[in-house]
Amino acid sequence: MDTRFVDALRAVVGPAGLVTEAARRKPYESDGLAYLKRMPELVVLPRDTRQCAAVMKLCAERSIPVVARGAGTGLSGGATPVERGVVIGLARMRDVLEVNVEERYARVQAGVVNADLSLAVAPHGLFYAPDPSSQKACTLGGNVAENSGGPHCFRHGATTRHVEGLVIVTAQGDVLDLARPRVDPDGFDLVGLFVGSEGLFGLATEVTLKLTPIPPVTETLLAIYTSLEAACQAVSRIIAEGLEPSALEILDKLTIEAVEASVLAAGYPKDAEAVLLVEVEGSEAEVAATTRALEPILRSFGAFELRRARDAQERMRLWAGRKGAFGAMGRIAPDLYVIDAVVPRTKLAALVQATTEICRARRLKLANVFHAGDGNLHPNISYDRRDADELARVVDAGHEILKVCIAHGGSLTGEHGVGLEKLDAMEWLFSHDDLAAMCRVKEAWDPERRMNPGKLIPVRACMETRAAHAHEREAAP
Repeated sequence: MDTRFVDALRAVVGPAGLVTEAARRKPYESDGLAYLKRMPELVVLPRDTRQCAAVMKLCAERSIPVVARGAGTGLSGGATPVERGVVIGLARMRDVLEVNVEERYARVQAGVVNADLSLAVAPHGLFYAPDPSSQKACTLGGNVAENSGGPHCFRHGATTRHVEGLVIVTAQGDVLDLARPRVDPDGFDLVGLFVGSEGLFGLATEVTLKLTPIPPVTETLLAIYTSLEAACQAVSRIIAEGLEPSALEILDKLTIEAVEASVLAAGYPKDAEAVLLVEVEGSEAEVAATTRALEPILRSFGAFELRRARDAQERMRLWAGRKGAFGAMGRIAPDLYVIDAVVPRTKLAALVQATTEICRARRLKLANVFHAGDGNLHPNISYDRRDADELARVVDAGHEILKVCIAHGGSLTGEHGVGLEKLDAMEWLFSHDDLAAMCRVKEAWDPERRMNPGKLIPVRACMETRAAHAHEREAAP
């Protein structure tokens, strides 16, 4: 990075908005997928949309690649720096700009932490529904980039269902203001297209989000099983019966042991092979009716104990254990590889068994904690990335698990995104024409391909698409 460029950036964001020292750049070398890392050459921390636009213009003038970053809690390498590029971190942009109680939406800067929005609007009897396990740290801009999910998205839906508007800074540094909610927008649904684009199109600097009324009654159940397969089968029956709890989460024995040995101990029984955490919310009559219908199903698949949270404190403790499960895995090994894939809910039991066999064959420590209601599997492999042989076995297991999920009618990702982790796997699921269409959309937003290059879409597919377009132009009369 030449001195004039660095000085120009400093003039825009101020000394506090520029990270140049190696020691301070170190935390930005990866996201939660720590085995893929690269030291960034420069980190810029703008404070608002105006500064973001100015920084993007400076990068565009010099054809410098840009990687957007929220809190770095992603798990697919989406925020890993790229060679000769700039990391633009949005974590300083933490203002709640507007809360409209009557129309139930909030307009926030992209760096607002997910859980902080619910805290801000709770006095109005409202909350923000999508709740990733990292919600106390992850940013809403990052949630937009990955279309993040969470336990309660079984009822409420993932991020895209809650985004009503965006302010976007394009790769060229122009500001596209789509912030105001519109019931029936004209033209292309650019907001819907942008959500889940993993930083390939531009920077979302402001987000308009739908708010949801806090349910009057919430009931939390813990069903305890001697078999992980039985817990999965209970989930399939619940769905088949048309019941709609707000969350259906499964934790297996190794996960339970790790949580109960940590500061997040939730009271999960250590002698259980699996627990199914079920939450029901709504009116008093709705919750009572759904709970009555759930209990016999849970017991019919062998739940030897069924607990109800006695009060809000116990409910919070049960959920703290679930959402802190990834962190608790640090008691097993220094690193954790969290796989994210989706399968039809009827295939949950079969896929859990398949992942167990895949990891056993590679001598790996596997734990399972997943959004069972969505069919969103999270096989967690504990390992030490300093051991090159073990790391190779982990990566190989991850690839094999994805292939098995695809073979069973599943998909590559439920909420963590593709990033770098699953780049090669895109060609296992999508045809050449599919990938070519993705490349054309990418180039419509970012013709120079400077936004998060080398992520999500295989580079080879985009190079072939560009070459084909050039040939078409040459052949045109």
